[in-house]
Amino acid sequence: MARVIAVTAIPALRDNYIWLLKGETECVAVVDPGEAAPVNARLADDDLELAAILVTHHHWDHSDGIPGLSARWDVPVFGPAADGIKGVTSPLDAGTTFEVPGVGCTFQALPTPGHTRGQAAYYGEGMVFTGDTLFSGGCGRLFEGTAGQMWESLCRLRQLPPETRVYCGHEYTQGNLRFAAEVEPGNEAIKKRQSWANDRRAAGSPTLPSTIGDEMTFNPFLRADHDSVRAAAERAAGAKLNDPVAVFAALRSWKDNF
Repeated sequence: MARVIAVTAIPALRDNYIWLLKGETECVAVVDPGEAAPVNARLADDDLELAAILVTHHHWDHSDGIPGLSARWDVPVFGPAADGIKGVTSPLDAGTTFEVPGVGCTFQALPTPGHTRGQAAYYGEGMVFTGDTLFSGGCGRLFEGTAGQMWESLCRLRQLPPETRVYCGHEYTQGNLRFAAEVEPGNEAIKKRQSWANDRRAAGSPTLPSTIGDEMTFNPFLRADHDSVRAAAERAAGAKLNDPVAVFAALRSWKDNF
């Protein structure tokens, strides 16, 4: 049974979210600190104590806050061993299960390469932190990996229980859903999610978390093996696409230039 862990967003940089995890004590962990200042401000405002740092991948907007936080707080920094993240003190091999000190939760480091060569997602307690692999309504660009790797990573994530809450690294939902509506203009789930997301952003609230089950209804990158998505990708590519990896690659190329 999942523990009760409160998760709140700390907005950072232009559109990043640093996720703060709190259990039953005043100790907390943060996920993907792209900068230190907003984290330290939240800790001071709420009289909290940092107990751990988790990082999904090496990109600066998810990791540049590590030095500033580590200078103030002597805490473990967890990150995927395969991604070479500067400042990580507790490197995690793919599939490793680990306890987050001070918070009372346990996660598994799921390998999700594609955006970077060694990115990981952290799954446990009814939630998953996906960094820049899976966004609400979208997925990350292929900076270091292949379409095949990213499709495999997304398939790994979509096999999680449908109620799993998805916390990703950026507020990209509205733009992603505009693309999703181009891919599947008749998909009512996309239209409903667009309306909901627009209301959330108008109120100044995050569009996250989502759930795996919801994403399966409107995220075209998780639906690359659906006939309607394949047909749209073939029209965009001007070619027959014979497998989900080819469909995914065509979708990613289309989105890159959308």
